[in-house]
Amino acid sequence: MLFGSILIIVCVIGGFAAMGGNPMVLWQPFEIVIVVGAAFGALVIGNPLSILKQLKGAMRTLFQGSRHDKSSYLELMSLLYTLFKTSRSKGLLTLEAHIDHPEESELFARFPQFYQDKQAMTFLCDYLRLLTLGAAKPEEMKRLMAEDLDTHAAEQDRIVGALQSVAEATPALGIVAAVLGVIKAMASIDAAPEVLGNLVGGALVGTFIGIFLAYGFLGPMAAYLRIIYEEDLKYLQSIQAGLLAHLNGYSPAIAIEFSRKVLMSDVRPTFQEVEDATTHLQMV
Repeated sequence: MLFGSILIIVCVIGGFAAMGGNPMVLWQPFEIVIVVGAAFGALVIGNPLSILKQLKGAMRTLFQGSRHDKSSYLELMSLLYTLFKTSRSKGLLTLEAHIDHPEESELFARFPQFYQDKQAMTFLCDYLRLLTLGAAKPEEMKRLMAEDLDTHAAEQDRIVGALQSVAEATPALGIVAAVLGVIKAMASIDAAPEVLGNLVGGALVGTFIGIFLAYGFLGPMAAYLRIIYEEDLKYLQSIQAGLLAHLNGYSPAIAIEFSRKVLMSDVRPTFQEVEDATTHLQMV
């Protein structure tokens, strides 16, 4: 993301300078205040406080990028295999202490990428806990998981939608800044041509800022955030597939194959990679 942002700035500002423009002309602080301030105000008006707080975390997510690659999924397959094999051999109640206090579990600590993903850990432990309490009907569990994941996706869509709505509004707010600048210029209509030209040029910078921010940054940021959230959801769907297969009585090796098959091709480990990763795993 950082490289892309630098590339946009260099190409746009550098291109303007290369064709003879003075980059300092684009520095119009009050036009920036109007566009950025109004965009932030629209964001506050259009979203509850909970979404605004989540957007702060979403910005960190954007700069950190996706947490899930092939190695993280191999680790997940290994964890699920260990859980399913232990449950099948020693009974699910063997895992009860790990499920109830996952942050203190030596088992989960053996899988650091999963251990640091509190969202995934909560999802997995919640449904394992239901199994220990006797919820063993696959169709009911499937419906409950689907509702849970739909709710999770809807919450993330609200965050992306908030950012996208600002991206869509910013060009119009740039026009507002430009109109205000033109009004200011018209008040000095009897000024010298060079003075009037500078005023009109400064007014047009407002339109530039609005379009530049919307299509160069805010729109792409919303699109990238949506991709990251989709990858987070796919991680949970992989857990869901494995749990349902285990609940339907499949062996651990087959259950994690269900889990593997729902993954995107660019991060999906091969069957052999999963087999190699799980061959020497020890039960709890």
